[in-house]
Amino acid sequence: MSRRYFGTDGVRGRANASLTADLALRVGMAAGLVFQRGEYRHRVVIGKDTRLSGYMIENALVAGFTSVGMDVLLLGPMPTPAVGMLTRSMRADLGVMISASHNPFDDNGIKLFGPDGYKLSDEVEREIEELIDEDLAKRLAKPAEIGRARRLEGVHARYIEYAKRTLPRDQSFEGLRVVVDCAHGAGYRVAPEALWELGAEVIAIGVEPDGMNINREVGSTSPAALSAKVREVRADIGIALDGDADRVMIVDEKGHTVDGDQLMAVVAESFKEDGRLARDGLVATVMSNLGLERHLAGEGITMARTAVGDRYVLERMRADGYNVGGEQSGHIILSDYSTTGDGLVAALQVLAVVARQERPVSEVCHRFDPLPQILKNVRYGDGAPLENEKVKLVIADAERRLSNHGRLLIRPSGTEPVIRVMGEGDDRDLVETVVDEVIDALQRAAA
Repeated sequence: MSRRYFGTDGVRGRANASLTADLALRVGMAAGLVFQRGEYRHRVVIGKDTRLSGYMIENALVAGFTSVGMDVLLLGPMPTPAVGMLTRSMRADLGVMISASHNPFDDNGIKLFGPDGYKLSDEVEREIEELIDEDLAKRLAKPAEIGRARRLEGVHARYIEYAKRTLPRDQSFEGLRVVVDCAHGAGYRVAPEALWELGAEVIAIGVEPDGMNINREVGSTSPAALSAKVREVRADIGIALDGDADRVMIVDEKGHTVDGDQLMAVVAESFKEDGRLARDGLVATVMSNLGLERHLAGEGITMARTAVGDRYVLERMRADGYNVGGEQSGHIILSDYSTTGDGLVAALQVLAVVARQERPVSEVCHRFDPLPQILKNVRYGDGAPLENEKVKLVIADAERRLSNHGRLLIRPSGTEPVIRVMGEGDDRDLVETVVDEVIDALQRAAA
C-alpha cells in the first residue's frame, strides 16, 4: 500500500496547504481509535515547537482525540525527546510532537509515539492511514464519553531533571562558559536552565521565539551565529540545537564546528572507558566519514552502518543491542536514556568529557581527521539513469579505482528525482575525479 500521508518522520507538509487543520483533526481521530486498546480511560500527551501553525494543529488534534474519547495532556513547547520520555513516564497510550524539525516556520509536522516512547512502526502508520480517509462518524464517542483536555504545569522541570540524571550525581560544569543556541525552538526554556543548574555560566541565544523565526539563521543548521557569539564572549564551548531539539552541533572555543561523527566518537570512547558501551560498537549511517570508522577500529570499537535517517539507526540499535548511534547531522541517540535523538542529553555527555579531561573542546572533540568527502547531485526527468549500461560501467570502474583507499556511495533520493553521488578517500584529487566521471555519465544518461 502506498503511503499518502506519512513520510519518513510522521506527517509533514506546508502549514494550511498540505497540512491543514482538517487533516490534523482526522489524524487525531484515526490515531486515537487505533490506540484505544482496553476498557480504561485513554490518554495522549501533545508537545510542540514554537511555530505559529502549532496553535492551529494542536487545537485540531485535541478536537480529534477528544471526539473519539481520549483525554489530552498538553505540554506546550517541549523537545521531541521530552515527548517520547513523558509518553512512557506518564503511562500515556500515545504521544504527539507537532514539529517540522529544522525546516522553516511555514512547514510543520505531526510525529507520533507509541506507549513505549518510540516512533510508530510502518505497520501502525498504515493502519492509521487507512482510517484517515474513512467515514468515522459512527465511531465517535458518546456525549458522556468525550475526552477532556488540560494543560500540564511543571513538565519542563520534569524533563530537565531527567536530562541531568543522565550524568553522575556529582557532575558539575562550574567554571565552564557555555553559549547555547536554541534555534528559537522547542528547547528555548529547558536547555539554558539545565546547563545553569549544572553549574555552567550560560549565554543563551535563539531563545526569543515569535512563531516565525524558528531555525532562521540560528540553530544546528546555521551555526554561524553561534560561532560568532562563542568568539565574542570567549566561551569554552557552543551548543546548537535544532527546532525540536533532537539534534545538536558543537562549536569549539575557536568558533569551529564539530559534526556528529566527532561527537559519536567522543561519547562512544567515553562509554567504553566507563564500561558502558554495549557490544563495543556504535551505529552510524552510510554518510558517516570513513575516517570515523578507521579511528574507532583503532580504539577497538566496531561501527555498523545503516541507510540515511535516524529511524534506521534506531531500528538497528534496538535489533542488535547497541546503545550509541547517530548521524553526521547531529542526531545522537543514546538508548540507555532516550527513545529518539536528544540534542541536550548528547551535549551534556560531551560536556562531561570536557569537564573530566580539563582540556579545550578543540582537543577533546577532535578525534580523527575526516577523509576528503565530496557530495554532488544529479537531477533527472523520466527513466532510470542508474540502469544505463554505460553508467554501470563507469560506477564499477570508479569503485575499482578507490578500492581500499576510499568508497563510493550512490543513492536515489526518496523524495525527489535526484541521484546523490558521494565519494571519499585518502586522495582528494582521485575522489573528485571519480565523482565527476560518475556525475557526467548520469547526466548523459538522463539527457
